[in-house]
Amino acid sequence: MRPHSSSDLLVRFWGVRGSIPSPLPTHMRYGGNTSCVEVRFGEQLLILDAGSGIRLLGQDLMDRASGKGLEGTLFLSHAHWDHIQGLPFFMPGYSERNRFTVLSGPGKGAVLDQALRNQMSAPHFPVGFEQLHAFGPIAELQAGTNRVGDLKVQTTELNHPGGCTGFRIETNRASLGYLPDHEPWPANTRDAHTNLVQFLRGLDLLILDGQYTAEEYPHKIGWGHGCLPNTVEVAIEAGVGRLVLFHHDPSRTDVQIDGMLAEARGLAAGSNTTIIAASENEPLVIMAKDNGRASATVARAGSSLRSTVR
Repeated sequence: MRPHSSSDLLVRFWGVRGSIPSPLPTHMRYGGNTSCVEVRFGEQLLILDAGSGIRLLGQDLMDRASGKGLEGTLFLSHAHWDHIQGLPFFMPGYSERNRFTVLSGPGKGAVLDQALRNQMSAPHFPVGFEQLHAFGPIAELQAGTNRVGDLKVQTTELNHPGGCTGFRIETNRASLGYLPDHEPWPANTRDAHTNLVQFLRGLDLLILDGQYTAEEYPHKIGWGHGCLPNTVEVAIEAGVGRLVLFHHDPSRTDVQIDGMLAEARGLAAGSNTTIIAASENEPLVIMAKDNGRASATVARAGSSLRSTVR
């Protein structure tokens, strides 16, 4: 296996949980922080959501920068706490030498701006949003195809209370989908399901909400989160290469996530979709190919790439 190159997409999870951080001994193998994903393409840095995991990402970025200025782009899917609660603790955001562009889905900028300011206003927080000098005004992505540096970005509306934006991020040779909070579309909205499958068509790697088991979901209808069999079904129907189960329930232990992963792999048996569960301890590399589908490899932090995702 070749070493990764500047043509690859590098993905690292800093937060994989939904709803609320759950730093418990039984949760540490997969991780207990809420949604935050680092994506790198060459010199470009993308951050997907600002849950509690963004605090540790900020520390890592500063360590790697060695005093130099930082630049990046933060994509915010929606304004629920578990996707923005870490931003006040993102230390690179307070320095004027750093520059981070914040992007929302179409028509979502004003709501997100107000949410970010509210969570840092009295009586909730002692430091105001205006102290985050590295961030400018939120910019909205347009419907259709957007260019963010050397990347092509598209958005889709997800089925989640209050709305949530899903992102498709592509290079010329690799593709990634990030759909953090999504409940199966109801049967009477078949067009919405069809459109979603088309949006995901042929992705090399898909990060998708798989919070609930089939047994739990009937009691959680309307809560806005994925049901495991549907999550797997959508990925297979869209011809996704690798599915990453994401937004783990805060009550779910590592052993229980292992069980959900085994069930998901059983559901996908015979398909061309392979499945893993998002872990804060395992970065991913989507290795670009000249022809055919890109491959995804996984390696533990600090190690060389050593195992192909199965």
